Amino acid sequence: MLAKVTSGALIGIDAYPVEVEVDIAQGLPQFSTVGLPEGAVRESKDRVKSAIKNSGYDFPARRITINLAPADIRKDGAAFDLPIAVGLLSATGIVNADQLKRYILLGELSLDGRVKPVRGILPIAVSARDWGDYALILPEENAEEGAIVAGSDVYAVRDLGEAIALINGETKPEPYQVNTVLTEPQSTGDHDDLAEVRGQEHVKRALEVAAAGAHNILMIGPPGSGKTMLARRLPTILPDFSFEEALETTKIHSVAGLLSRHNALVRRRPFRSPHHTISDAGLIGGGTYPRPGEVSLAHRGILFLDEFPEFKKNVLEMLRQPLEDGQVSISRAALSLTYPANFMLVAAMNPCKCGFLGDFNNLCTCTPHDIQRYRQRLSGPLLDRIDLQIEVPRVPHKDLTDSVEGESSATIRVRVEAARTIQRERLTPYGLHANSAMAARHIRKFCPLDEAGQKLLEMVVDKLGVSARSYSRILKVARTIADLAGEENIRQPHLAEAIQYRGLDRKLG
Repeated sequence: MLAKVTSGALIGIDAYPVEVEVDIAQGLPQFSTVGLPEGAVRESKDRVKSAIKNSGYDFPARRITINLAPADIRKDGAAFDLPIAVGLLSATGIVNADQLKRYILLGELSLDGRVKPVRGILPIAVSARDWGDYALILPEENAEEGAIVAGSDVYAVRDLGEAIALINGETKPEPYQVNTVLTEPQSTGDHDDLAEVRGQEHVKRALEVAAAGAHNILMIGPPGSGKTMLARRLPTILPDFSFEEALETTKIHSVAGLLSRHNALVRRRPFRSPHHTISDAGLIGGGTYPRPGEVSLAHRGILFLDEFPEFKKNVLEMLRQPLEDGQVSISRAALSLTYPANFMLVAAMNPCKCGFLGDFNNLCTCTPHDIQRYRQRLSGPLLDRIDLQIEVPRVPHKDLTDSVEGESSATIRVRVEAARTIQRERLTPYGLHANSAMAARHIRKFCPLDEAGQKLLEMVVDKLGVSARSYSRILKVARTIADLAGEENIRQPHLAEAIQYRGLDRKLG
């Protein structure tokens, strides 16, 4: 007796169909699973056996073989429990085999037959639209996540008995309907506001430029100067999250298992702030069974690294590829995965080990050797990839007590969105979304300088000895500043402002 059930599995953030083949033959009772199953898949036989018995069905005491095709790709996770159980019951005639062909099944089984949630439902639901005319049978907790994607009916089941009754046509529930409010991404500016930050107007301007062009930014200042407060308010001036961006980001969070039943769509731009003790696998991704790291979880949002030099040097150097390419490639002997990692890097650091270098209110206790060693934790190539480097001095008392509020995040966001609109119109034909993503050929086309600008930039290159990468970053930032001003061409004031944001290259070199 042979039965076949359609399910799905993940490779990175993409999915592929898996055909669960169940064969029940004469012979001594045996349960074997083939098709490169990993630990959780091999253990499913015990969960499936108990779930079938405790749901009131007879478990066949025969020789059972489960094949997960394609058999040359490694499979992990507990999502095959439900299709294996239904396949066994189909092979014994309890489940209608013809009706079963219409469904894709996913879910972990509890020993009492309850269907428990699994990770990675959204990528499978997205890919299932290309596999054929299927409906999805999912755990109740995953139904909203699967129903976000239009194109396939989604049915929520709480236990094995409900799944069998649905397939056999004994019950006719309506497909799960997602709450339309959940598909409307929320504005990033609903809570914190830049108006709450006293003083630091030049830093707010730098954050506006960074947000307008999706540029990376490094803030350097003593403890208590407001670096973290400013960084946490940067999402409030970013453009609103589109549904397509939210769906792309949610796929990554779904693969990582970070979605809850009531949070089936990531509706705000991510803000990830890992501790400086994080490992390279935690930041970039990886592990025995590769999972997305913080750089991928920050996709389309912000990765905030506080105490920047305190991170391990090998971890920081691994940021080079995602900062340059917008993705992370993880290679193993058996497979190679690519996770998207298109994020804004926002970093904060002290000017020295004690934190008080250049602070008029506190005496720096670091020796010149200590300062040099502290700064050399950040390599030149890494700093080259940070577009804006800004000093954040201590806020004077008069600014702290000033009752006049600065510009609100909503006001700044209007200008940022206007600049992003200009960039989209210019760069969309090239598959780009912001100025920070421009390559050399785009810079030559969209960042021409007049004679005054060329002379100014030539002087800076000769005097400061900036690298070719820093030269390109200056032009990208100048292009963003011109877009904020609504100017078609880069003028000398735009270039001068962009150059001042690179003034720390020499100090930190």
